[in-house]
Amino acid sequence: MNLFFALLAGLIFGFGLLISGMANPAKVIGFLDITRVWDPSLAFVMGGAISVGFFAFRVAKRRKNSFCGTPINLPTQQQVNKRLIGGALLFGIGWGLAGICPGPALVLLGAGNSRGLLFVAAMLMGMILFEQLEKCHSKANR
Repeated sequence: MNLFFALLAGLIFGFGLLISGMANPAKVIGFLDITRVWDPSLAFVMGGAISVGFFAFRVAKRRKNSFCGTPINLPTQQQVNKRLIGGALLFGIGWGLAGICPGPALVLLGAGNSRGLLFVAAMLMGMILFEQLEKCHSKANR
């Protein structure tokens, strides 16, 4: 049953990305590039997502289990550190250059878009590189 709800949530999210234009790199770059003809429409999409997320997290914080019965494990880290800032900078630079972030990349990949394929391949390579660096780092600190 959890798999069904995960699939349903993913489909709704993917359709939302398509309908809102978040899966269109040109529209995203039009929003991020305020020095040219700025397209503020994605600000409304983000505002809606933040609003829904705000209330959803408030409900989730009061619960021990999801509506499907699985445990809710929310992040506990509240400290801003170098890793968080570095990750945010890398994410922002990549999003600004490509006009794609992980969710829309999967939508583009599913649609057979070559930019989506290239982005997902690069994202996977970055994840593998991160895991290897983490292993080296943890071995060095033993």
